[in-house]
Amino acid sequence: MPAFSRFLRYFMAVGRLGSIRKAADELNVSASAIDRQILNAEAELGMPLFERLSTGLRLTAAGEIMMAAGGRWQKNLSEVRGQIEDLRGLKRGHVEIAIIDALARGVVPRALAAIQSRYPGISIAVRVRGNDAVRQMIASNAVDFGIFFDPESYRDITVHAFAEVHLGFVTPLDHPLARLDEARFSACIGSPVVVPAPPLAVHQQIAVLEGTTRAPLDKKFTSDDIQMITSLVQQGGGIGILTSLDVMTEVRARHLAFTRISDPVLRPMTLALCTAAARPPSYAADIVLGEIQTAFAQFALPLPEPSVTGP
Repeated sequence: MPAFSRFLRYFMAVGRLGSIRKAADELNVSASAIDRQILNAEAELGMPLFERLSTGLRLTAAGEIMMAAGGRWQKNLSEVRGQIEDLRGLKRGHVEIAIIDALARGVVPRALAAIQSRYPGISIAVRVRGNDAVRQMIASNAVDFGIFFDPESYRDITVHAFAEVHLGFVTPLDHPLARLDEARFSACIGSPVVVPAPPLAVHQQIAVLEGTTRAPLDKKFTSDDIQMITSLVQQGGGIGILTSLDVMTEVRARHLAFTRISDPVLRPMTLALCTAAARPPSYAADIVLGEIQTAFAQFALPLPEPSVTGP
């Protein structure tokens, strides 16, 4: 194990940097020691791990496989060390999570900051990705857990918590729609609209509404970034169409208003907190998962009431 660990550390540094000399400088070992380890491994495997180019070293197909295996091995070793530290009563470890863009503000950052203050030995990496990418990262064990919309299958993931999230119009507080709890999708006809674009999950729901109502939308702006959409609405660019989750922070701060779209064809979206079914979370990941699960209930809380209730 120690010999393999040494080779893997040397190999992955060379693969990442593309140079034995740079790897030697980073690891503070001799270049000849690194070269010897790689040559011995190539001899044992019977094929090269690197292409030797005039500009440096490049991974071969075998090298790419070894690099991926090395990443998994390092992650597993880190989890084993964390579990051993847990036996000594230390709450330590590293946790990787993936979330959709709508969660990059508000509830999740606050929960993570609280976790860090209670468990300073736990480090957390947060990856913000599109909805489909988050699901794939959970199912493939690339992260410890994640939060995304509408899990299509429960075979490869385990759902730990969920909340229903509604689609609606996002407007300034002085807009006529801001006085209403809910309105039909046709209420935006004739007004400029700011529409989400793929890969935002809400884009699919808007396409369903367009298809069933045949409403001709005046799409002044489209964007795949929630912050850009809310900023355009605040600047008077048009009526935004997002979920209550996307604008929870702005609505609770009374910077924007949210009016739920009430068309019968529209179903709530399900926000799900999930892990991979094939692997139980590590001790550190289970701590963070539990804290996020407790905070998850806030996503289901109602938004502030409009100042005036419409007909």
